[in-house]
Amino acid sequence: MKCPGQDSRYWDGEAVFEAPCPHCGTEVEFFKDDATRKCPGCAKKLLNPRTDFGCAAYCPYAEQCLGELPPGLIAGRQELLVDRVAVAMKKYFADDFRRIGHATKVSRYIGEIGRRLTDTGEDEGYNPAVAAICGYLHDIGIREAERKFNSSAAKYQHQEGPPVARSILLELDANPGIVDEVCDIIGHHHTPRGDDSINFRVLYDADLIQNVEEARAEGKFEATRLNDMVTKSFLTRAGAVVAEKIWLGEN
Repeated sequence: MKCPGQDSRYWDGEAVFEAPCPHCGTEVEFFKDDATRKCPGCAKKLLNPRTDFGCAAYCPYAEQCLGELPPGLIAGRQELLVDRVAVAMKKYFADDFRRIGHATKVSRYIGEIGRRLTDTGEDEGYNPAVAAICGYLHDIGIREAERKFNSSAAKYQHQEGPPVARSILLELDANPGIVDEVCDIIGHHHTPRGDDSINFRVLYDADLIQNVEEARAEGKFEATRLNDMVTKSFLTRAGAVVAEKIWLGEN
């Protein structure tokens, strides 16, 4: 079945048009149903500027339709995946609002830390979608840990979390590379190895911030420890900056 938006039966006078190549300025003729065209001037492959590729953000056949996907579209697909993971996490935890709230706030702190990584020179290799997905799913093994072992201890979360996360991500047609990385991070998210990726380190720092915030709200954390934690407990400088702003009121 042909996509209705590209079916020539519904075309009008705008079906054939010209657009300048963004690389060399040569006018390139496009038909409405062209996904791409090669520029006659510089031979670069161009996306049809008038086609709405929104469906490609979720369609599993997008690469077959369009060929190599542009970075912007890949980022859009990952952002959509993050949103779908958030929904799946909430569905999985059902009425466990404490854990839903924890995961949501950790992902929010991940976003704040991630936005500062460039300033601190720590952004190499960072994938905000992977980090955000880890934020939503890092504690996903708690329910199985409690069911099987009557414990939410870290070692049981590390054991039970990756299979649940993998099932969720595969159901959402996530890229295998993302699935493997997320599951690896979830499988040791309380215990740094020393050579961890920036995605792991951002999750670790965001989780630490939220865990301390929860302990403070319950009156189980001594405020005198905050300064020491800011200088010694974080795996990223960006995480320490965010913690200092939240805990100590620094800008």
